[in-house]
Amino acid sequence: MSEKKIEKECCCSHKKKDRSQQEQKALLNRLSRIEGQIRGVRRMVEEDCYCTDILMQAAAVTAAVNAFNKELLANHIRTCVTDDIKAGKEETVDDLVATIQKLMK
Repeated sequence: MSEKKIEKECCCSHKKKDRSQQEQKALLNRLSRIEGQIRGVRRMVEEDCYCTDILMQAAAVTAAVNAFNKELLANHIRTCVTDDIKAGKEETVDDLVATIQKLMK
């Protein structure tokens, strides 16, 4: 029986991004902290903590997700967008604008 190589596919787009190990590690570390915060909020709900205490923790999660988005967006602009513009792919600017508009909803 031969083993088939399973390729990871991106969930949303056909595009891929080769990230440096440093960039990937920084993003994954932020996501791990966010996961921990979410588990903490869940635990607070399970333990019937007071509403405002949960809301404050939920606000901290929102801030952490926003910080993740800012870091990822900055990296995207510095690499993908810049590279595409240099290569004459100006439609990337429209894609960036659409992405920012979605983030700001």
